[in-house]
Amino acid sequence: MKKTLTVLVFIVTTLIVNSQTIYSKAFGNPNDKPLIYLHGGPGYNAVGFEATTAQKLSENGFYVISYDRRGEGRSPDKNAKFTFNETFDDINLIYDTFNLTSATLVGHSFGGVIATLYAEKHPTKTKSIILVSAPLSMQETLSTILKSSKSIYIKNKDSVNLNYISMLEKMDKNSIEYSSYSFSHAMQNGFYYPKEPTTDALNIYSTFKTDSLLIKYGSKMTYKAPRGFWQNEKYTMLDLSENLKQIVKNGTPVFGLYGKDDGLFSESQVRTIENLIGENNLEYLSNCSHNLFIDQQTKFMDALKKWTE
Repeated sequence: MKKTLTVLVFIVTTLIVNSQTIYSKAFGNPNDKPLIYLHGGPGYNAVGFEATTAQKLSENGFYVISYDRRGEGRSPDKNAKFTFNETFDDINLIYDTFNLTSATLVGHSFGGVIATLYAEKHPTKTKSIILVSAPLSMQETLSTILKSSKSIYIKNKDSVNLNYISMLEKMDKNSIEYSSYSFSHAMQNGFYYPKEPTTDALNIYSTFKTDSLLIKYGSKMTYKAPRGFWQNEKYTMLDLSENLKQIVKNGTPVFGLYGKDDGLFSESQVRTIENLIGENNLEYLSNCSHNLFIDQQTKFMDALKKWTE
C-alpha cells in the first residue's frame, strides 16, 4: 500500500538586524497556509504558544511562524526602541525571511494590538487577523479589572486591597503605574486562568512545571518593554475601534476569540468587538480565560481552520 508522506519542517532562525538578533521559529510545511503568531505583553514572549500549540497547528494544515519581539524574550536588544514602526519593520523581515507575500496574523493580547495596527498599515500583506483575548480599549480593560477586583475584595471584606483599589482609582490613568498595578490585581485574582479548566487544559498547564523551555521563559518578563511602549506609543491609552472599522472597510477579514472567564474583558466589551467585526466572526468560549489556545485548544484550532478555509 502506498503511503502519503506529510512533510513537517521545523526551522529556527536568528534574524540579524543592525547587528541585533530576533528569534523566530517555523513549524510545518511552507506550502501550507501561513500564520504568524504575535505574542502578548508588552514584555513577554512566544514560548507558551510555541511549546503547547504551534506544532499541533502545523499538523492541521498550517505553516506556523512564531517570534519574540525585539527587546523581549529570546530577542535581546539593548537598543530596542519599542515603537510600533520598529515592530512593523521586524514583521516585514519575518515575511521576507520566510518568503511570505501574505499571511494570517494571530494576535494574542497585546499581540492583537500589533496585528490590528499592522493590518491597517499593510492591508495587502494581511490575509486576515485573528484577535485572541486582545483589547479594544486598554482603558476599558483596566477599568474592568479594577471593578471586578473591587467586587471580590468587598465580598471578602479585604480592607487592605480595597485601600489599594481606592488609591488606584485616584491615580493618573495615563501613568504606567496605573496600568501596571491594575494588571497586578488581575494576576492576583486569577483573571488569567479559567474557573473550571478542562482536563485537556490542566494537562497542558502541567507541562509548565516539566518542560525546560516553559520553566525558563513561561513567566519571564522583560520590564523595559512595557515602559518603552508606554513612553513612545502611549499604548495604555489606545482605543482601536476606528482602526478595526478601517480594516474591515479595507476588506481584510477580522475574527475574534475570547474566553468567558477572562477577567480582562466584560461581556459588554466582547459584544462591542463583535459588533465591529461581525457576529459570525467571533466566538465567546466557556471554561476559557486569557490563554485561549491552552484553555480550549481544540476549539481554538477548529476556529482557525474554519476562518482560513
